[in-house]
This record gives sequence, C-alpha cells and structure tokens, in this order.
Amino acid sequence: MSAATAPSAAPGRRALAVLVLIPVVAALVLAVFAWPAARIAPRDLPIGVAGPAAAADAVERKLGEHDGAFEIHRYEDAAAARAAIEDRDVYGAVVVTPGGTELLTASAGSPVVAGLLRDAVAGQAPPGAQVTVTDVVAAPAGDPRGAVLGASLLPLALVGAATGVVTVLLGLGGGRAAAVLLGASALAGLVGATLADSWLGALTGAWWAEAGVLGLTVLAIGSVFAGLATLLGKPGFGLGAALTILLGNAFSGMTSAPELLPTGVGALGQLLPPGAAGSALRSVSAFDGAAAGRPVLVLALWAAAGLAATALGARRRRPDAAPAPERVPAPATAG
Repeated sequence: MSAATAPSAAPGRRALAVLVLIPVVAALVLAVFAWPAARIAPRDLPIGVAGPAAAADAVERKLGEHDGAFEIHRYEDAAAARAAIEDRDVYGAVVVTPGGTELLTASAGSPVVAGLLRDAVAGQAPPGAQVTVTDVVAAPAGDPRGAVLGASLLPLALVGAATGVVTVLLGLGGGRAAAVLLGASALAGLVGATLADSWLGALTGAWWAEAGVLGLTVLAIGSVFAGLATLLGKPGFGLGAALTILLGNAFSGMTSAPELLPTGVGALGQLLPPGAAGSALRSVSAFDGAAAGRPVLVLALWAAAGLAATALGARRRRPDAAPAPERVPAPATAG
C-alpha cells in the first residue's frame, strides 16, 4: 500500500468501527434496562402472616404454592405485623381474624408490590369472602404511584456525573476537588429537596434528612466519576457511567422493588449508588428513617472511596519538583 492511500484508509476503518459499535452499544443498553423489567416477579418477597395458628398455617401454605415467591414471617397479631411493616421488615402482611382476612400493605414502600399482594391474597380467598385492605404507610398524595420518586434517580445520577466530570475537566485535584464536590452536592441536595418535597410533594418526610440523602447521592456518584477519571483518565468516565448510570439505574428496582428483579440483580443494585439512594429516600420520606442505615452506609462508602481516589490520583499525577540547576564554576581569570 502506498503512502498516499494509507491516510485515506484510516477514516474508512474508523467509520466502519463506529457503524459496528453503535448497534452493539444500543443492544447492550436496551438489554440492561429491558431485561430486568421484562422479568419482574416476586422472589423471596418478605411478607407477614398473623392470626391464630391454624388459620395462619393455612394462609402460609397457600402463599407457599407460589414457589420461591414469598419469604413468610409469622407475627402474633395485627399490631406486630403493622409494626414490622413500619420498620420495613416486610412489604405487607395477611392478618386472619374471626371477622375475615385483612391485608396490610405499604404503598409508600412500593405501589407495585402493594398491588401484587392485593391480587395474590384476593386470588386465594374463598369465593365470596371479603378481604379488607389497609394501607399502613400510604404513598404521598402528590405521587400515589411512585412515578416521581422512580423518575428521580436518573436526574440525580446525571447531576452527580456532571459534577464529577466538570471537576476533572477544570483540572481540580486534592482538597480543591473535594471542596467542589462537597459544596456542589450539598447545593444539589437542597435544590432537590425543595423541588421533590416542598413543590411536587413526592417526598413527605423530614426535609433535612431528604436533602441529606439527595446530596449524599450526588456526592457518591460525582466522586466516583472524579476518582475513576483521575486514576484512569478518560476511560474512567466510561467506567463511572457504566456503574452509576447504566447498571445503577437499571438494577435499582426503584420503579418496582429489588425483590421483584431477577435473582441477584436486585441485590447488586442495592450495592450501587442509585439503588441505595432509592431505598434511603423511601425510608426517610415515608418510614421515619427505618432501615435507612444500610443504604446510607453504601452511599457513604462510595463517596469516601471516590474522594480518596481523587486525592490519590491527583497526587500521582502531580509533576515532580524540578531539579535544582547545576552550578557551573566560574572560569578562571588570568593572574
């Protein structure tokens, strides 16, 4: 091949690579998001059963016919089952009483699960039997289907990603990078709580706790982007996007529940920032912070790891001090 034809062949190869790569990336993204959604079903979904032993045993056997669908917890009475729901130990409970069957749900924990439990319990009830449904922790009036809360994760991830990317592109490192990430995340948390709680009414818990979770989410994602890019360069942006925007959102279970996703996917999603953020937001918004400790810890660990990586990468990239110039002896003068 002549030197004249070599340069013209290179753009052609690059164009062919793009044409091949784009469909592959599109298929991968669609598969990651669509596959969990297409496989939604209860898998060891924790629910409670309460009431007299014989009647509760019958309910448990009926629920057990759905192989692997439910993880049954037994409670002495309705009060104990209600407390377990409020503590986020279970998503709902079937209470058997002399007057009939009562289903306790928590649509604030997951409207999808609440509907699933209504269908499952009504389907196993004897013909003509009445099943009373009580929503122990109802979803906010401003977001009865959880649509606003479910849609909030992707914007949070994008804001966090933008924060990390801008920090790196501005050439900030060390203490300055940490200060920018912390400050921007705190402001994002305040703005997010103002919009989601004070304006939209999608969050109805302690305002400052909600702002704290929102800010910690942005910090966790932003520091991951900054840390990976500082350590790895431009490939770090791609890895950060794969963890927090692609897998993190697709596996979060925010629009349904982690226990409704394929086995292992929901658990993995809770270890990534978006999934942990969704669980923490539900807890502080509707359950007075119950079960918020684990997801908040996950967010804090991601944030700490990202900030540490940012500081370490900046230190490794810092140019060494220039060596002192050698002293040249002055030429001898004729005496």
